[in-house]
Amino acid sequence: MPSFIDSFPRPMQPYMNLMRLDKPVGAAFLYVPTMWSIIMSSYSQHVPIQQTVWYLGLFLVGSVLMRSACTTLNDMADREFDKAVERCKNRPLARGDVSMTQAWIFLIGQLAFGLAILLAAELNYNSLLLGVAGLGINIVYPFMKRITYWPQLILGFAFNWGIVIGWCAVTNTLDLNVVLPMYIGGIAWTLVYDSIYAYQDKKDDVKAGVKSTALVFGERPIPILVALTLVFLGLSTYAGYQNGQGFWYYLGMVFCALHHARIIQRTDFDDPKSCWDGFAGSAYAGMWITAGALGDLIL
Repeated sequence: MPSFIDSFPRPMQPYMNLMRLDKPVGAAFLYVPTMWSIIMSSYSQHVPIQQTVWYLGLFLVGSVLMRSACTTLNDMADREFDKAVERCKNRPLARGDVSMTQAWIFLIGQLAFGLAILLAAELNYNSLLLGVAGLGINIVYPFMKRITYWPQLILGFAFNWGIVIGWCAVTNTLDLNVVLPMYIGGIAWTLVYDSIYAYQDKKDDVKAGVKSTALVFGERPIPILVALTLVFLGLSTYAGYQNGQGFWYYLGMVFCALHHARIIQRTDFDDPKSCWDGFAGSAYAGMWITAGALGDLIL
C-alpha cells in the first residue's frame, strides 16, 4: 500500500519504514497514557498551564523517538519471523533493504538522540532514573513472543511506563494512590488493543512459532476483552477519584467506554483489516480520557 514515505529519496525510505513513520498510531499508544499522567498531576498540583504544555511537548517528542527505537529493535529481533508473516514480510530487515550492521548504527543513533533530548530537558533526577528503567523494559519486550503467550502484558509494562515518568517529571514524586491504578489500568488497556492487533497474524504466528494472547484467547476473545476493558475503565475511574478529578474527566470516561464497546462489537477477529481498524480505533478511545482530564484542567 502506497504511503507518504514513497515520496522521499529511496535511501531514506527503509529507515523511515523501520521507524513506522507512516503508522503514527503506535506512538500514540505510547503517548496517550503519558498525557493522562501529565495532565492529571498538573491538575492536582495546580501546575501553571505553560509548564504543562512544555511537558506535553517534551514527552511527545520522547514518545515518537522511543517508539521509533522500539520498532527498529523489534524488526531486528523478528527479522526471521517476519519473513514467514504475510503482513511483515516486506519490512526492511526481512526484505534485506537494511543490514543488521546498518540497523544497529541506526538504533544507537536514535537512542543517543533521545538521551540528548532527555538531558537537555533538565528533568529531575528521579525522572531520569525512571526513564532508564523504562528503556530496559522496552528492550526486553521484542524477545518475549518467543518465550510467553503473553508478550502483550510485557508491552503493557513498557508502553504505560510514561505514566510513572510523566507524574514524577511534574511533581518529583509519585502518588501511588493515583499512579498505581492508572498504570495497572493502562496495562489492561494494552492487553485489549494489542490482542486485537495480534489477531491479524494469528494464522501466520502459528506457522512461524510466534506466541501471542490471540492464540490464548482463541475463537472467543470478546468475553476476555470485555473483562479487561472493565478493569481498565474501573481502575482509570478510581485513579480519577483519588486525584479529585471533576465532571469532564468522568464524561471522558463515559465516552471512552462507549468507544471501546463499539470497537469490540464491530471487530471481526477473522478479518485482518477489521482487526487493524479496531486496534487503531482504541487510540481514539484513550484520547477521550485525555480530553476529559484536559477539560478539568482548563475549564
